[in-house]
Amino acid sequence: MENTITTLNFSQTIDFDDHKASNLLFGPQEKNLKEISKQNKVKLATRGNSIHISGNDKDLVMLTMRLLSQLYTVIRSGFPLEFNDIVYSVSALKTNPGLDLYSFFKDSSFIVSPKRNISPKTLNQRAYLEALKENDIVFGVGPAGTGKTYLAVAFAVSYLLAKRVKRIILTRPAVEAGEKLGFLPGDLVEKVNPYLRPLYDALYDMLEADKVTALFESGVIEIAPLAFMRGRTLHDAFIILDEAQNTTPEQMKMFLTRMGFGSKMVVTGDITQIDLPKNNNMFERSGLVQSLKILKDINEIKIIHFDSTDVVRHSLVSKIILAYEKFSGE
Repeated sequence: MENTITTLNFSQTIDFDDHKASNLLFGPQEKNLKEISKQNKVKLATRGNSIHISGNDKDLVMLTMRLLSQLYTVIRSGFPLEFNDIVYSVSALKTNPGLDLYSFFKDSSFIVSPKRNISPKTLNQRAYLEALKENDIVFGVGPAGTGKTYLAVAFAVSYLLAKRVKRIILTRPAVEAGEKLGFLPGDLVEKVNPYLRPLYDALYDMLEADKVTALFESGVIEIAPLAFMRGRTLHDAFIILDEAQNTTPEQMKMFLTRMGFGSKMVVTGDITQIDLPKNNNMFERSGLVQSLKILKDINEIKIIHFDSTDVVRHSLVSKIILAYEKFSGE
């Protein structure tokens, strides 16, 4: 970060009175400021606890000033912002200039367990968490890396620990994604388990390993192929269907009608990653695609659509998704 100020058309200076908080805002080697500068096309020059903002676009200069001021307030409140939080704050404030970042991070965060607090990283993630609070059936639809499965597992764990449900059931259809299940060792559960790894990873991220093991052994947390859901009625459970784009219409109807009293259901999937045989059109072969059309007018069912702006992985992932979307549209 240069400490010289380049004279441009518009400029503002913002001063911070907390040295520790301002250092956290700047980031190591001013990494956060470099990212903000790149995204907002402004120059940022630091002197002590002050930042001089300059640029050729007055709106972007003022937007950057509001961004820095709000991020500083969030940090001063004790909220631990990471680099990705800075990245998504820039994008969120551009999309919604009236957004209050303090409320965005603080009001919608919740404690999953003593090991993990969860906060939304994007506006759609926040809407997703609100939907999970308010609705018994929620669909999270969008590309990989948007947090739709991770947040659902986090919410399920928080409900279990608060004794709002008695068990968690995690399931997915046994459909190959280019690989052949038949060549894997073991029974159907053992064959599908490698494909459920993201669900396991999310659980271990929120609970200690011995706690997860005990919950599996006692049956409080169950992971099973979708085929094992047939004939069951699931009361007082938090049920997550992952990779739902690979359900058939019959399987999706079967799954949704397993819901019993005191239960919540979350259905997650990416309709651009359907691995079902291509012998029918997408609407006819994917239970997820069909259900989104059939259930869209039921007020008690909430559907949240994620897109490339919600990806919380490496910034290149968003660009890759956009590139594939563009290619598919050509």
